[in-house]
Amino acid sequence: QVQLVESGGGLVQPGGSLSLSCAASGFNWDDYAYGWARQAPGKEREAVSCMRNRESTPYYVASVEGRFNMSKDPAKKTWYLQMNNLTPEDTGIYYCALGFSTWYLRGCRGTQDIDDWGQGTQVTVSS
Repeated sequence: QVQLVESGGGLVQPGGSLSLSCAASGFNWDDYAYGWARQAPGKEREAVSCMRNRESTPYYVASVEGRFNMSKDPAKKTWYLQMNNLTPEDTGIYYCALGFSTWYLRGCRGTQDIDDWGQGTQVTVSS
């Protein structure tokens, strides 16, 4: 059974940084794409970033490119999201996500290829 457990998040001022982590279990690490999605108040859930074990380069949604950095630790089956220069538009619930490889092949666009979700963690950017 797949389990995805996020940690991190919280309240930060604009321009600040936060780090998220996702501890995963119950699946073959090499068969999936994995990453992050978020849902802002009143908006649909959107993919933020994803990667696969066989590649070293994550994809990012355009709005976070250059500010967010996704990394992985295969030995711990954990992936991370370092979020820098945060803006109020980054506020929302952040979910770690496990998807089919097609998610990565699509450039991590959309959520239709995501098969499992973590419970979510709140990120609030406010002064």
